[in-house]
Amino acid sequence: MILEVATLDVRPGQERAFETAFTHASLIIAQIDGYLSHRLQRCIENPSRYLLLVEWQTLEDHTVGFRQSTSYQEWKRLLHHFYDPFPTVEHFTRVL
Repeated sequence: MILEVATLDVRPGQERAFETAFTHASLIIAQIDGYLSHRLQRCIENPSRYLLLVEWQTLEDHTVGFRQSTSYQEWKRLLHHFYDPFPTVEHFTRVL
């Protein structure tokens, strides 16, 4: 299992619209082969910052299967205009 961790900084004042759009985008990502689960967390200290945690079976399920799919184009259309700056995305594997 691979954990994708994305720090999402949303333009201030756009949080509610982002959360609504993310609800729709969640349906897209959940249909991708290799997807296991996801959750979106909102920062308490900085309410315009979110943390997206997505579990994938393999790294390639995210980097190839999702990011090179037509579904990703819809994901981008729904969400990418909310970000400033563009998200930092990293992948983690369990140690303990």
